[in-house]
Amino acid sequence: MTSVIRPARHRYPDAVRQDLVEEVHGLPVPDPYRWLEDAEATQARRWGEEQDALYEARRTALPGLERWRAEVAALADIAPAMTPKVRGDRVFRLRQDGGREHPVLMVKEGEEGTERVLLDPSALDPSGRTVLDAWQPSLEGDLLAFQVSLGGTEDSLLRVIDVATGTVVDGPVDRMRKSSIGWLPGGGAFYYVRQLDPRLNPGEGRYHRRVYLHRVGSAPDTDALVFGEGRDRTQFYSVSVTADGRWLGVTATLGTGRGTDLYLADLSAAPLDRPLLRPVQEGREAVTRLCAVPGTGPDDPVWLRTDRGAPRGHVVACRPADLHLGPGAWREVIAERPDAILTHLVALSGPELPHPLGLAAWTRRTVAEVTVHDLVDGRQLATVPLPGTGAVGDFSAGPHGSHDAWFTYTDFVTPPRVLHFDARTCRVTPWEPGAQDAGTVGGAVTRQVDFPSGDGTTVRMFVISPTGRPDVPRPTLLTGYGGFGGTMSPRYRAQVLAWVRAGGVFAWAGLRGGGEEGEQWHRAGSGEHKQNTFDDFDAATDHLVSAGWADGRIAIMGGSNGGLLVGAALTQHPEKYAAVVCMSPLLDMVRYELSGLGPSWVPEYGSARDPARLRTLLGYSPYHRVTPGTAYPAVLLTASDGDTRTDPLHARKMCAALQHASSGPGPVLLRLERGVGHGDRAASRVVALQAECLAFLAAHVGLAAPVPDDEVR
Repeated sequence: MTSVIRPARHRYPDAVRQDLVEEVHGLPVPDPYRWLEDAEATQARRWGEEQDALYEARRTALPGLERWRAEVAALADIAPAMTPKVRGDRVFRLRQDGGREHPVLMVKEGEEGTERVLLDPSALDPSGRTVLDAWQPSLEGDLLAFQVSLGGTEDSLLRVIDVATGTVVDGPVDRMRKSSIGWLPGGGAFYYVRQLDPRLNPGEGRYHRRVYLHRVGSAPDTDALVFGEGRDRTQFYSVSVTADGRWLGVTATLGTGRGTDLYLADLSAAPLDRPLLRPVQEGREAVTRLCAVPGTGPDDPVWLRTDRGAPRGHVVACRPADLHLGPGAWREVIAERPDAILTHLVALSGPELPHPLGLAAWTRRTVAEVTVHDLVDGRQLATVPLPGTGAVGDFSAGPHGSHDAWFTYTDFVTPPRVLHFDARTCRVTPWEPGAQDAGTVGGAVTRQVDFPSGDGTTVRMFVISPTGRPDVPRPTLLTGYGGFGGTMSPRYRAQVLAWVRAGGVFAWAGLRGGGEEGEQWHRAGSGEHKQNTFDDFDAATDHLVSAGWADGRIAIMGGSNGGLLVGAALTQHPEKYAAVVCMSPLLDMVRYELSGLGPSWVPEYGSARDPARLRTLLGYSPYHRVTPGTAYPAVLLTASDGDTRTDPLHARKMCAALQHASSGPGPVLLRLERGVGHGDRAASRVVALQAECLAFLAAHVGLAAPVPDDEVR
C-alpha cells in the first residue's frame, strides 16, 4: 500500500491505492483497488458510507432535480398496455395503472365478465421490494404458476394458485431464476427449470440448472430430473409444451451465447418423467426455435425459425419424425430477406383456416415490419399495417388451434399498445380492454441517420429532437448498447422524452455487437472484435457534432453492457464528453468472470484464461485504462446492492480509480441503491434513478430542467 488519493479539485473519501500487480499470461495486470471487491470488509464499508454521504450532498444540489423528477414521473405514468394470455374463457394480462409501484396481474372471465386483480406484488409486500418475475396460466386457465423475487436478486420462489379463489395450492419452490413453465393438460404437472442444491457446488449456486417435471402438490425435491445432467454449468434452459400436451421442446444455450441446442420429445411415446428427447440441433452457432400447432402428429409439419444457413433468419418446415436428420430434411417455407432480420414467428391454425398461417416479425433498418404467410407454401399473404415507425414484441397466440394473436407496438413517442391479429381476415385492430388508448406524447420528432464508422462500416442511429423549432445544435445525450445481439429499437422511454422536451437532443445508436443487422453484426462487435463497438460509438459522437445536432456539450449514458460501452468511451476519448452516467456496469474485464453472472458471458467477451483474449480484454478494460493526470469529465456511476448479474464491485473500483486519477472539473460520484437489483424495481425508484441521472448530465451540458406544462421549449 503506497498512497492515498489527493484530488486536486474535489475532496473525495480516502482510498488506499495498493501496489498490486499480477502477472497473467506474461502480462502485468495492476489492480490497486481490489480491496473494494469485498463490500463487507471494514475498510470498504467505511469508504462506501462516505461515498453515500458525498453523493447525497451532491444530489440535493442538482439544479432542477424536482422538475426532472416531475417530468419523468408524468411521462412514465402513462399506463402501458401489455400482451394478454388467453386460456379457455379466461384472459390474463399485466396492468400498471398510474401511481402503482408494480404491474398487477389481472384476470377476466368471459366476454361479459369483470376484470379483477389476481396477483398484486404490492399486496404481497407493501415495501415494494418484491417483484413479479414471471407467470404462466395452465392450459385450461384454472391454475396459475407465478414467480417472485425479493430485493432485486432475481432469485425466485415459485407458487401455484387456484385462479377462481386465489388460494395457494403449491409451493414455494426455491432455487429458480425466471423459469419458463411447460404446463401439461389437466394442470396436474408442468416442466420447469431449477438450480441444483447450492451445497453440491459451493459458490456456484446460480448455475447448474436442470429441467424437471413437477407434479402440483408434491415436494419439489421429489421432482423427476428430465434434462441437463452432465452439461456445462453455465447452460440456460427453456421448456415449452404444445397446447394439446403432445410435444415437449427443450432449448439449451451456453451462457449468453447465441447458439441453441434444441430437443423435441413426443410425450405420447414415453412416461412423462422420462421423455425421449431427440436432438434437433446440437453444437451449432445458430439460433433455432421450434414452432408447432396443437394436433401435430409425427408426420405433420412443424416449423423452425432459424439463422442456420441464413444469417438474417428464415423459416423451414420438417416432420417431427425427421427433425433429427438436420437441414437435409428441412424444407424452406419463408426465405431469408436480404434487407431485414427475422425476429418472431407465431403459427396459427383453427377450423376456419384452410392452412396454418405464420405471423412473422422483422426489423428492417431497426424498424419493425409484420407479415403474414401461408405456412404450407410460404406465400406472403399480407403486410400488417403498424401505427408508426417503431418496434413490436411480446407475441402471444391463443391456445388450442386459435386464429388469434396479440403483440405490442411502441415507438419513441408511443407507449406500448396491444394489437390483435385475426388470421381469418388478416386484419389487425387495437386490443386494450378497460383502458383508454394513450396515443402519442408530443414534443419530439424522430429521424434515423446513417454515418460511417472508423473502418467505413455504415452505422445507423435514431436522433430525437424537439418539435416546433428549427433544428439547431443542442445539448446532446448519446446512448447505445452494442452487445449480446440486442437491438436498439425505437421504444417508448420516459427519460428520452424528458430530455428532448427540455430542449435537448437524444441519440440512440445501433452499434456492432447488437442485433440490428443480424448475427454477423453481433459477432462483428463481440469477442476479439469488441473494439468495433467502441469505435462505432466514437463515430456516432463525431457525427452528432459534424452534422450539427450537438453543440459540443455531449453527455453519454449506458447500463449493464452499455455501462461497459460508456466506460470504454470515457477512458478512450475523455476529451469528447462533458458528462457520463455509467449504470450497473462491467468495468474490470480481467476479473469479470469471478462475480455475478460473469461466467455466463464468456461466449460474448471471451475469457481472461485465454492468453489471446486476455490481451483483448485488457486492451479495452475501462478500469485498467484509467490514467492518472487525465482530465476526465464529470462521472456518475450507479449500482445496486441486490444486483446478481453485474456486481457493484465494478462501480466501486472504477469510482476509486477515477477519483484518484482525474484532473478534470469532475465530480466523480457513486450512487449505490439498496434493496434493488439489476432489472425490475418499484416505479418510484425507477423515476428517482432516471431523474437524478438526467439532472446530473443536464447540469454539466447546460440543459435547463423541464418547465412544467409546456411541451415546446
